[in-house]
Amino acid sequence: MSRQKCYDRRDKTLTFVDGEDQLDFLMEEFNSPRAAMSCGHAVTPMSLTNWCKRLIDEGNTKFSCPLTKNNANCNAEWSYMEVRKMAALTAAECMYFEETMAKNATKQYNDLKACPGCQSLVLRKDPSKLAVRCTFCTVQRKKAYDFCWQCQREWKGPGPTSDRCAHERCNNYELDILGTCKDVVFEMVKNVSGCPSVRACPTCGCRVEHDGTGCKNITCSRCKVEFCFVCLKITTECKKSGPYSYTGTCTAGVAPRQTFIPVWQKK
Repeated sequence: MSRQKCYDRRDKTLTFVDGEDQLDFLMEEFNSPRAAMSCGHAVTPMSLTNWCKRLIDEGNTKFSCPLTKNNANCNAEWSYMEVRKMAALTAAECMYFEETMAKNATKQYNDLKACPGCQSLVLRKDPSKLAVRCTFCTVQRKKAYDFCWQCQREWKGPGPTSDRCAHERCNNYELDILGTCKDVVFEMVKNVSGCPSVRACPTCGCRVEHDGTGCKNITCSRCKVEFCFVCLKITTECKKSGPYSYTGTCTAGVAPRQTFIPVWQKK
């Protein structure tokens, strides 16, 4: 996606910086000029492009600085306008960023899917029902058009139901993954076995995978709630269940494989 790009030292709108606190760990650009972001940390166009692309590819809608300031995480938030300028985004990159950010925002705040009949986004108002009506297709076809939220085909059979429609192999793809994924082997967490490598976030239901590195806690990319991957409790609750350690066994033990997807009860 990214082309090789470099700041022009003659650009008077930029503040060029030399020093160690630089965002160059995603791509080696040691000979490229670095300019200061609003938080003061130095970037190159390529390193900033790669870092911010990584953020939106992980489902985020905001950009933040990953570096440290005074021995603490900086976490300064950068606006898209700042990122667009400082990353020297091309027209194609701008389109990718803006479309991906819009999709991420949609996923975070609405229960939406594309209608298989017209591909327009449809909001599911009742999470307990799989039969969802597309008003656009209903008007266009001059008859009620419902589709299955689970298998994403035109609804077949009686309804509405909460488990499946009458199509063969109408199964929940997300649940299939939760039930058949391999177990994760933690590098740091002690005495844990039989923990699935993929979980549904206990707060919003977003699918989250643990690669075994780091501690047992993970922060959901959608709802931003941190939970324990082992016992599936919110981290604050996991800490209350007994003697706590980020790398130790949970007092509550390993939660079994999930058989339903939690629905996000937004407040």
